[in-house]
Amino acid sequence: MAAKANPNSLFLSSSSSTHYSSSSSFPYHQISLKKVSFLVDFQCRKLVFACSKKPIPGSVNLDPSISNSGSGSSKIDSDRASSSPSNAIDFLTLCHSLKTTKRKGWVNHAIKGSESIADHMYRMSLMALIVGDLPGVNRERCIKMAIVHDIAEAIVGDITPSDGVPKAEKSRLEQAALTEMCKVLGGGMRAEEIKELWQEYENNASLEANLVKDFDKVEMILQALEYESEHGKVLDEFFLSTAGKFQTEIGKSWAAEIHLRRNSRLGN
Repeated sequence: MAAKANPNSLFLSSSSSTHYSSSSSFPYHQISLKKVSFLVDFQCRKLVFACSKKPIPGSVNLDPSISNSGSGSSKIDSDRASSSPSNAIDFLTLCHSLKTTKRKGWVNHAIKGSESIADHMYRMSLMALIVGDLPGVNRERCIKMAIVHDIAEAIVGDITPSDGVPKAEKSRLEQAALTEMCKVLGGGMRAEEIKELWQEYENNASLEANLVKDFDKVEMILQALEYESEHGKVLDEFFLSTAGKFQTEIGKSWAAEIHLRRNSRLGN
């Protein structure tokens, strides 16, 4: 017996012809920004609410409480070979939005041409690449973790504290999105590795996760320093929100260097 579908289930359309429009006469339920208030228009272009009777072909259900059986959302065959050419390109296409979605904190401060989610993850990966060897720390694992730690934002977007979404709900949304992304990839060893790395980071469960979480904060305050210089702004909140929260000596020393340069610039 098929599970009863939730009429407010969130679906991601894989159709390139599906675009969000506030004036659209789309035959299914339109996006309600009241229901997903943390999403802005450009993040909604492929997200629609669809009732179970008329789901969008090729959509994936982001409500983990509902079985795919009978819901109309596409079912990924668990026996399909992992990372076939089709799976790989579908997954990479889904990740495209990481390159185009701007980080919310900078958008909220009206920074023109601000960095994307992928920009942020890339420089974090460089940090993991150039850091010196540390006892008990697998640097290659840090690089991988930096690459995937925000990957679920390809679907849910960049949810920030200013959005008012509880931390537990943010984690649930991202975990559901990650699960669907790994299904698009076709499952298998690589998908499991992505999920494991993401969960390890989310739980701050290892020395590698401690370091990469510090890199996340270091990258943010370095970007804030650069935007202060480029745009003549004072972005105190990013420095205040990370103060005293670094877990590793590397994180503390790199952050101290950034603060030193900022104080010197503000003093001048």
